[in-house]
Amino acid sequence: MTETYTAVLDRIVDGETAVLLLEADETVVDERILEVERLPEDGQHEGAVFDAELEADTVRELTYRPSVEQERRETAQERFDRLSERLSDE
Repeated sequence: MTETYTAVLDRIVDGETAVLLLEADETVVDERILEVERLPEDGQHEGAVFDAELEADTVRELTYRPSVEQERRETAQERFDRLSERLSDE
């Protein structure tokens, strides 16, 4: 049975190991560790977002989603900006 998750590249360790956080409904549900070379080349950076297909609990395919990554970065920046404004008003 194939399952699909959103995966976010949390970090790269020693330039060789990628730590992916798997999400379902925008909640982290699991973590996978794999070799960086298994990631699509244009998504080999922290914060990269992928569609991850898992079969028998193994990552079978990763599809890089740059537009989703950009949306997430913009949303996070907007949240940060709103919080900064509130602090400066106090």
